[in-house]
Amino acid sequence: MRPLHDCGKVAVLLGGPSAEREISLLSGNAVVGALRSKGVDAHPFDPAERELFELKREGFQCAFIALHGRFGEDGTVQGALETIGIPYTGSGVAASSLAMDKWRTKLVWSAVGIPTPPWRVVDASTDWMGIVAAIGDKLIVKPAREGSTIGITKIASVDHGELAAAYELAARHDELVLVEEFVTGMELTAGVLGRRVLPLIRIEAPQGNYDYHNKYFSDETKYFCPSGIAADQEREIAKLSLRAFDVVGCTGWGRLDLILRDDGTFSFLEVNTSPGMTGHSLVPRAAREAGISFADLCVEILRGAHVG
Repeated sequence: MRPLHDCGKVAVLLGGPSAEREISLLSGNAVVGALRSKGVDAHPFDPAERELFELKREGFQCAFIALHGRFGEDGTVQGALETIGIPYTGSGVAASSLAMDKWRTKLVWSAVGIPTPPWRVVDASTDWMGIVAAIGDKLIVKPAREGSTIGITKIASVDHGELAAAYELAARHDELVLVEEFVTGMELTAGVLGRRVLPLIRIEAPQGNYDYHNKYFSDETKYFCPSGIAADQEREIAKLSLRAFDVVGCTGWGRLDLILRDDGTFSFLEVNTSPGMTGHSLVPRAAREAGISFADLCVEILRGAHVG
């Protein structure tokens, strides 16, 4: 891990062109303030408004990636930064690309025994009743390469074309669409920082609907950290969370989302390689429970900056 003084002039990449731009601006500006409070020469840099080659021309020595969604979280900006030789935070090109693709992540997890809900890739010609017969009638339809619950529909009834309508919504955001079993249980998230799994967070959203609004803007969503689950079970989940993180190739920091069923089994839903850093965000909450302030969290992430 690099000494902080080696980071030099730091660009905090924020905003960007994705559907998650609004949240990225909140995350990035919070990071800029935190790094400056620690004496880091940090500056906001929006790739939607400026060319990345300006980083070299303006003497930036490191990039803190606070971008979310496509371009910022899918390996694109990581590859560009490697091309111009700017060290950056978080996972590398391959892991970022894989983690952004929920389908291929699930393929990798399934291949090595990481539990994840059953799924099918679907298109407009899919036999929807065949999906119900294979997976059940409690389903989630989602774009495979979007984040922040964008384009997701929860299906509790399949009598009146709901699956076809949910597919059409998801397909507006991505041509690759998944239908997945909707797993009921306790919603948990596991933050990873370096080689540590931070304390788990239990999430209780209004009506169990942890959508875009409830995730980022609602004061009704409740977060519990400590999570309240048994210590031995938390240790088991933490151990497998790190395994799920590693097998995708992720490094530096990130967050895994999972569901703990009433029978004690659990399934991983996805891994995020550039999680939110807003006032509602989960990794900062978990870090705080572990005794790590927001500013210290940002510094630790920055010190892990790398090229390739």
